[in-house]
Amino acid sequence: MQTTKLSTNSILPLTCSRSGTCCFGKAVMLNPWELLNFSKEKKIAPREFKELYTELGGIRLLFNGNPDEKGQKACSQYIDNAGCSVHKGRPLACRLYPLGRQIQFDKAHYIYEGATFPCLTDCAEVLDLPKLSVGEYLKGQGAGPFEKAQDAYLIVMQNIANIAFELLLESELTKSEDTKTLNAWRVLGNDFPEVLVKKIGNDWIDSLMIPHIIEDTENPVTFAEKHNDLLLLKAQEQFGSLQTLQELHEAAVLMIGVALHLAKGLGADAKEISEHWIEIAKNHGAKE
Repeated sequence: MQTTKLSTNSILPLTCSRSGTCCFGKAVMLNPWELLNFSKEKKIAPREFKELYTELGGIRLLFNGNPDEKGQKACSQYIDNAGCSVHKGRPLACRLYPLGRQIQFDKAHYIYEGATFPCLTDCAEVLDLPKLSVGEYLKGQGAGPFEKAQDAYLIVMQNIANIAFELLLESELTKSEDTKTLNAWRVLGNDFPEVLVKKIGNDWIDSLMIPHIIEDTENPVTFAEKHNDLLLLKAQEQFGSLQTLQELHEAAVLMIGVALHLAKGLGADAKEISEHWIEIAKNHGAKE
């Protein structure tokens, strides 16, 4: 699909008409800090929010409400004729819409998809409203902390993958001329999220999406760093005494699966990332 790259100085019809059309038929992905924020605004536990209002292990918000005239179902948090019931806790995807955020070479770019500005399809009235720069729009949407959360969780994603690299490259697995592991990584990169969830299992899904952190939850970077430490500790406890090649293989595959699942929640291209990781592993002696 055609995309248009923007800068923070780009001027667009970004003043929202609040018609609610963007609350129907979307795929809103979540990272763990966003899931926590939703649950706090809903005044329920993160686990309860995950079970009631998300799917794919917590990385996608459920859209199971009443349909619009096009048959598109409403977000689970949308109330007819009232709007979002947890607006203050909404995630980055909602704060950015109709924009997207791409990270290339450690720099964020803002984009919109399609040949024309998306809002004009269903909300042409925005042309009569004041135009804003992308930077002004993002500030008004309170996107800053949520962008920091996304960036922090990209680091967590890579750190989880690094565990898999250690299990593969710093053990007898690579010396054994193993080829199964990288082939399994490629399969994971191509798996649908619902398949990946089953392969990972509830224990690691819960550790990934609903970490037990009760302090410093307002700061997304600190939260992500604490979460990272919990995940590394869990991996050390679970994989620290592995001995057989099969155990090492299974652990390396599991950790890449967890990292790729988080990647999907961050809106990243899991297939592209898995291929990148495979190439890195091959450059360090792994076989395919």
